[in-house]
Amino acid sequence: MSLILPDLPDVLDRAANEAAALVGAVSSAVGGRVKKDDRLDRAALDAEQHVAHGLAWSASYAETLRQTADWAKALAAQGRLGEAEALPAQLLAHEYLSQMVGGIPMSQGEMFRPADVFAPAERLTHLIGRLRPVAAQATKTRIVELLDHARGRPSLEASGLDETLEAVRNQFYAFTAQKITPRAHGWHLRDKLIPLSLLEELGDLGVFGLTAPEDWGGSGLGKVAMCVVTEALSRGWIGAGSLGTRSEIAAELILTHGTDDQKAGLMPGITSGRTIPTAVFTEPETGSDLGALRTRAVREGDVWRIYGAKTWITHAARADLMTLLVRTDPASKDHRGLSMFLAQKPRGTPEEPFPAPGMGGGEIGVIGYRGMKEYEIAFDGFEVPHAALLGGREGQGFSQLMATFESARIQTAARAIGVAQNALDLALDYALTRKQFGQPIAQFPRVANKLAMMAAEILGARRLAWYAARSKDEGRRCDLEAGMAKLVAARVAWAAADNAVQIHGGTGFATEQPVSRVLADARILNIFEGAGEIQAQVIARRLLEGAN
Repeated sequence: MSLILPDLPDVLDRAANEAAALVGAVSSAVGGRVKKDDRLDRAALDAEQHVAHGLAWSASYAETLRQTADWAKALAAQGRLGEAEALPAQLLAHEYLSQMVGGIPMSQGEMFRPADVFAPAERLTHLIGRLRPVAAQATKTRIVELLDHARGRPSLEASGLDETLEAVRNQFYAFTAQKITPRAHGWHLRDKLIPLSLLEELGDLGVFGLTAPEDWGGSGLGKVAMCVVTEALSRGWIGAGSLGTRSEIAAELILTHGTDDQKAGLMPGITSGRTIPTAVFTEPETGSDLGALRTRAVREGDVWRIYGAKTWITHAARADLMTLLVRTDPASKDHRGLSMFLAQKPRGTPEEPFPAPGMGGGEIGVIGYRGMKEYEIAFDGFEVPHAALLGGREGQGFSQLMATFESARIQTAARAIGVAQNALDLALDYALTRKQFGQPIAQFPRVANKLAMMAAEILGARRLAWYAARSKDEGRRCDLEAGMAKLVAARVAWAAADNAVQIHGGTGFATEQPVSRVLADARILNIFEGAGEIQAQVIARRLLEGAN
């Protein structure tokens, strides 16, 4: 019997439609709890976080299924929907539909079920039954065999990318395999800054100007290219895949809001990699509540003096340029008093990380996500020229920053997919070579099942992230899609890393094993660029207010 449903594209399409219908039912039920006079009540939304966030997760799963179905349909039309594509897609559809009915794990100890809001889910049971035989053990075992055959390729399944992006993907996959993967664990264990030589190589390859227009020294390739490159680099090490994050944020801020002088003065250095930016937003007591920032700027003629403290600032000591969010209106108590500065600073050293007058700080030790290091920064009269005010406009910092969140979250989703793929690589290699009771452990169902589900979820997360990136490239508002991509991919990365360690057994708990690094790296993905809970809250609010 064939392991592939003969009408698979239609089944996947129906699965996505039924998932969307269930989300509609959940949304109506949750809306009944959090709306008054057809308007969203923020206090009620906070009180009903569990079901509201369940709506966000359900919608994110449904969108993952929709993008997977559309991708499979396109491949089928080209005659390219083979085993490597069909089997993981079937497994993903069965598992996500089953979870949407029986319970979505929002975290290890929090499950959301439609019954929590009395939304009916019976319509999905027939489809789940249809998919069950082709999501059974034989399918999972075959997926592992296909994964073995696919080693040495960027992914198990056909990407569906055009020739240009496929070439970019292959180039960075090969670069990572040669220059990053063999050295990543040593860099992690030594806990040193990423060698400048790697930054120079990546700069020569165009990583830091990937999405910027050619007029400003960039490649103008768009956000899908950003995803492809970020995933490839993160597959070797999240530190390498994250090097472009702050350049992407700085370039988008400057290109969208900067003056002509700011663009001319700063963009060439950023896109070439000669200028290393850092994002200086987070404060010790504010976290995700950016509107409550207290670091302030006081104007004295043609300069501003900065006072306050920032924390969790990545790559801060080595950076040349800070995108610095501060309060310029002392009378304000919310986001309307915030402004963004493009503040230049001298590069620091390990001995003196912040040699600028009026600026000090130190390193925060971390278990993973190393290579750029995290810092606390204290400002005590640090001087910034008035010409460094982004766009020359006060009070616009919050809205200027919000406009970058779509790209930042899409890129974080791509980083997460790369980390998940790294976990799968390591787990697969170990499971195929490690023998117990006379056979490779990959042949035991509980090991094969973990590997197969990793492959299926990575496939779906990739489709969702690329969909968000395409939406951004086409000029559409995509904060909802970007948030969903980040939410799903971060959980997939953590699940993949955790299962990879489990497959390694006690060996995976040793710091000398790369899989231990991947576990530590994966943990941050559900925290930065919007913690999972905050992300789910934002998604739920957009859905309930009416996404457009």
